[in-house]
Amino acid sequence: MVQPDGAAGEWPEEVAAVRRELAEHGPPRSPDGAPDFATVTLPERDCDQVRDLLVDEGVGTVVEIGLAYAGSALAIGEALLRAGSATPRHVVIDPFQYTAYDGVGWELLCSAGLDDVAELVTEPSQQFLGRLAGVGFAADAAFVDGSHHFHNVFVDLHFLGEIVRPGGIVLLDDVWWPSVGAAAAYFETNLGWHPLPDALADGTTDPDSGRPRTRAYRLPAPPPTPDFKEFRPFC
Repeated sequence: MVQPDGAAGEWPEEVAAVRRELAEHGPPRSPDGAPDFATVTLPERDCDQVRDLLVDEGVGTVVEIGLAYAGSALAIGEALLRAGSATPRHVVIDPFQYTAYDGVGWELLCSAGLDDVAELVTEPSQQFLGRLAGVGFAADAAFVDGSHHFHNVFVDLHFLGEIVRPGGIVLLDDVWWPSVGAAAAYFETNLGWHPLPDALADGTTDPDSGRPRTRAYRLPAPPPTPDFKEFRPFC
C-alpha cells in the first residue's frame, strides 16, 4: 500500500481531525441501547499517549481488541501513519461492532481513510487470536480493551504473547478493574512482562485508588519458558 504524500503528508492530519471531532462532539449517532460513549471510550489525553508511545516504538503492525466508537483505534491508526511504515497494518477485533454499536466505529475509521490500513474482525478475540498465532502472524504491538472477564482477558494476553514480537508492546486498558489487573499480573509475575509506568504517566487514574486506567508492558526478549514447578502466585 502506498500512503498518499507519505507518512509526513496530510493523511495523518486528516485522521487527527476525525479524532478531535469525535472527542469534542461524540460519535455521529448513538445506537439505541449502545454503551455510553464517555464510559467506554478511552479519553483523548490517554489516546494521545498511546499514539505517542506507538510512534516512538516505530510500529508497523498493531492488533487491537475492542473497537466500540473508535477512539483508541483512530489514535492507533494515526500512530501507524506517523511511524512511517510503508505497509502499516491494523487488525481490529470486535464481535459487537455491528450488534451493539451499529458499525459506528468502523464508519469513523473509514471516514478517516483508514480502511486501507485497518481490517475489522467480527468474531470473539479468544477464537480469532488462536488462529492468528497458529499461522505465525506477527505484530509490533497490541492494544487490549475487549472482554473484562478474567478468563477472556487471560486468553487474549496468552495469544498476544505469541503474536507480539519479543521486545514489543502490549497496552491494556481498564487495568484498574480487578479481573483485568489479575490477568495481567500473571504475565508480569510469571512470564516477565515488564510494566512501563512512565510510558503513560499522565493518563487517567482511578480517583479513589490512584491506579492507572491503562498500562503498557514490554514483552521479554527472548520469551521465557519457565518450568511449571516455578509457578508463582500472582494475586
